[in-house]
Amino acid sequence: MFNKHDPHRNECMLTGDFSAKGYDWWWHSFTAIEDASGKEVPFFIEYYLINPALAKKEPVLGQLPSNKATGEKPSYLMVKAGCWGENRKQLHRFFSWKEIDVHYKAPWSILAEGCFASDTELRGKIELSKDEVKSHPEYMSDAGYIKWDLKVDKQIAFNVGYGTSPLFRRMKAFEMYWHAEGMKSQYRGKIQMDGKNYTVFPDTCFGYADKNWGSGFTSPWLWLSSNDIISQFSHERLDNTVFDIGGGRPKAFGIPFERKLLGALWYEGKGYEYNFSKFWTMTRQKFSVKETETEIVWYVELQNVHSVMRTEIHCQKKDMIFVNYEDPEGIKRFSRLWNGGNGSGTVWIYRKDSGNLILIDELIVGHVGCEYGEFDSDVNAD
Repeated sequence: MFNKHDPHRNECMLTGDFSAKGYDWWWHSFTAIEDASGKEVPFFIEYYLINPALAKKEPVLGQLPSNKATGEKPSYLMVKAGCWGENRKQLHRFFSWKEIDVHYKAPWSILAEGCFASDTELRGKIELSKDEVKSHPEYMSDAGYIKWDLKVDKQIAFNVGYGTSPLFRRMKAFEMYWHAEGMKSQYRGKIQMDGKNYTVFPDTCFGYADKNWGSGFTSPWLWLSSNDIISQFSHERLDNTVFDIGGGRPKAFGIPFERKLLGALWYEGKGYEYNFSKFWTMTRQKFSVKETETEIVWYVELQNVHSVMRTEIHCQKKDMIFVNYEDPEGIKRFSRLWNGGNGSGTVWIYRKDSGNLILIDELIVGHVGCEYGEFDSDVNAD
């Protein structure tokens, strides 16, 4: 079953060829409550490792003009944190591999000065002045201050199966891998950001945790997930329900697939999975993403031999960021990778019955993590 936890798929994967041309990151997103006002604010935290075999005494930043001129590839730990919404921002802090301690095998962990990450704990601090950001565009960062101390409970997984199996991990078969050890996660703890204090409560954080790794990124790049779900049939909140969709155009052994997504819905104890690698399920998908003046809109339909899941998500552009990464070659392939944490919309789940579709439920979803982007037109995808 796709919701089987597997801490080995959450290990650090930067071995073999990926040690000199590879990245690995652990992503976390959740909602916190501002202590003074009671206002909800969606946050994200990420720990991004790249090219350990190329380590130097100082972090090697691929966007530094001198490194771009010589073709020197990046090598560092980048700790990323920030929020979406009215005061949206992303902050970056860099460490050399020689400054950090990474435990590769389960239980994995990352330790750096003032920062720590594992499957159960997150701690860290980032502080950048406006002058620093202006003087160092290679940081790809906004200015600000954030500090966090959180406990994590990863409750429901999305294990994509064969694509991240031990054999395909050893073979480095895919250009970009994905595993969601906590597509439903509960976070507990405190955050400070720019002079304000926030509390993260397990029952209202609507948390999410996953990881990606590989040697390159996908284009297009799509992600949608939420566990803030209310049934239109029962009008009740479904506390044991979560959906997760991701993908775009994966490559295996250098060969691209055409527009493939992986998706799953865990619906009050019953699983619906849409995984193109499980060919016997006859999984098919179609999706489109529309940008209007004010919002990004995702339309996704996934189906297999037994069921159909249709999804429509909206997120206001004013609440989103363009999330910044460079790849292991030191190329920033996206300048418009839309990323948000407070999307909303509807998921419809149907079962197939003798050629007919029978509606199982219509789900109203909020606090949706959402992402979409394509490589810049002047960037070579290879």
